[in-house]
Amino acid sequence: MTETSMIKIEHIYKSFGSIRALQDVSIELGKGEILGLVGDNAAGKSTLMNILFGVYAQDRGDILLEGKKVDIRSPSKARRLGIEKIHQDLALAPNLNVAENIFLGRELARFRLITPKTMTRKSKEALEGLGIDLGNLKRKVRYFSGGQRQAIAIAKAILFEPKVILMDEPTASISVKYIQNLHEWIKHFSARGVSIVYVSHRLPDILSMCDRIVILRAGKKVGERWTGETSLNEIVGLMMGID
Repeated sequence: MTETSMIKIEHIYKSFGSIRALQDVSIELGKGEILGLVGDNAAGKSTLMNILFGVYAQDRGDILLEGKKVDIRSPSKARRLGIEKIHQDLALAPNLNVAENIFLGRELARFRLITPKTMTRKSKEALEGLGIDLGNLKRKVRYFSGGQRQAIAIAKAILFEPKVILMDEPTASISVKYIQNLHEWIKHFSARGVSIVYVSHRLPDILSMCDRIVILRAGKKVGERWTGETSLNEIVGLMMGID
């Protein structure tokens, strides 16, 4: 972990009726750290990500951002605090164009509408920062490949310079040839001090990409390992509850 803490999750609980999704989960994320979050289905990964992004409110527990307690009650509040999320399904609108997708929900700046020309220019700059040229940004997103849509989703996330990016299964919708590009982007963000939570079932990616790994099982944190001091077998064992 880096010396500077970006986020502290302290004793988080969350239930849905009789189902205990998270039980006493505490995690710390350092500035510029790439933290892998792993666990089998129903381990609580998505619930925790949704709490950090304001989709759900925790039942108990605290979240501290740069040492200050924060109350994240909506995705818009999360974004104002500098927390972005790249969803597994990319959360793009296929019938809108590239620039409209990148600015979706952020068309206002100081109570004034951002012009389509400005949206296009800033979207192009964000994509160029990723080394991506999509050509005509007025084309509808449905005409782009999975890898290209991934780039659009990432450009949308980084345009407003977030402090934290939550990545929920970021390789699920892209081909193998684009995964290396994704990993290079993640390392680039980390080097700039952006903290990243990386959720994936692709454990080799987790081991190669992340600084540290937190393992959840049945809503509980059951392990935490530095990637250089663990193995695939140990991570799988912790996920499955096998000694």
